Amino acid sequence: MLTTRYVTGSPNWLDLGTPDLEGAEYFYGGLFGWRFRSAGPQAGGYGMFQLDGRTAAGGMTIPPDRATRSAWSVYFRTPDADATAKAVLAGGGTVLFEPMDVFEFGRMAVFADPAGVGFAVWQPGTNKGLDVVNDRHTLCWTELYTEDPAAATAFYGAVLGIRAATIPLPDGTGSYTLLTPAGQGQNASFGGVVPLDDDPVEAADGPHWEPYFEVADADVTATRAEQLGGKVRLAPTMMDGVGRYAKLTDPYGARFAVIQSARTGA
Repeated sequence: MLTTRYVTGSPNWLDLGTPDLEGAEYFYGGLFGWRFRSAGPQAGGYGMFQLDGRTAAGGMTIPPDRATRSAWSVYFRTPDADATAKAVLAGGGTVLFEPMDVFEFGRMAVFADPAGVGFAVWQPGTNKGLDVVNDRHTLCWTELYTEDPAAATAFYGAVLGIRAATIPLPDGTGSYTLLTPAGQGQNASFGGVVPLDDDPVEAADGPHWEPYFEVADADVTATRAEQLGGKVRLAPTMMDGVGRYAKLTDPYGARFAVIQSARTGA
């Protein structure tokens, strides 16, 4: 379960790169009740999506000259961004943005794993990470879709100490690879790994990390997303013992999922 007691290897930040920040605020405000607050002119347009005054995500405008698609980026806690960058290179990954200080708030870097999947790290300074997770309308889970789960889990284990374990699905239909920070019990798991070939909805876009947000009603949320200009990639679906989930995109193509957990916080 995600908590704000961040430990090494756990997701501690999330942000959205979008061509239309005002439009994104309209969409996510209507869907989750978020409000965007600029971090000030010195932050280059970066800001925070807040829920009741607590930061639930970050957001920024993608410059027109960048060929990057609109997307959510998952950050993982590291005690040393520079050491993590070296581990990424040693593991066959790529450093997309070298470690850099973000004022006194912390130190960040952006990478790609050997399969080309983007991810980032946050080394806390005065900002430990998101103010709220696992509550309604906040980040509650992450999934990595990849063509080679064994290679991916080995890479993230070497780089961030993340442990992978195969568990049976609650509905008895198969198994699932669970991700947990090193030294933590299974109740600290924050995500999973899914073979890309097993999910046609995700396979169309290639390997990637995807955030899940907790909602009160997956069906209502999916309908509302369409009304706000988004798309439903996978209609609300029930998984026994897990909950009811749907896969969506915002109006600019950023992928995410929502889940109405069978047990709040599960």
